Amino acid sequence: MNITNILLAVATLFIIGGLLGLLLAVASKYLEVKEDERVRRVQEMLPGYNCGACGEPGCNGLAIKLVNGEAKRVSLCKPIKEDAKIAIKEYLNSTPGPDGKTVKVDL
Repeated sequence: MNITNILLAVATLFIIGGLLGLLLAVASKYLEVKEDERVRRVQEMLPGYNCGACGEPGCNGLAIKLVNGEAKRVSLCKPIKEDAKIAIKEYLNSTPGPDGKTVKVDL
């Protein structure tokens, strides 16, 4: 085995790695999934017990359903405090999503 073959193999691997890295960088820009910021904000306002009392596997599931309008009442969360219910209701009723629409929820 001579040194030229080894250097050629290493250079080839660096070129292939660089091209694949560039391809991944471009793909990440075009294939990016944008999340609704309201889901994160509502999840922060929920108690975070992940108890499942609302019928969802955790607080994230309830936050997603509230933001999507699939759940219409914040009171589905059993351990939530009254001031947090009011805060979530006001936030969702007044904050538009990426589509420009707000979600109407009740206590």
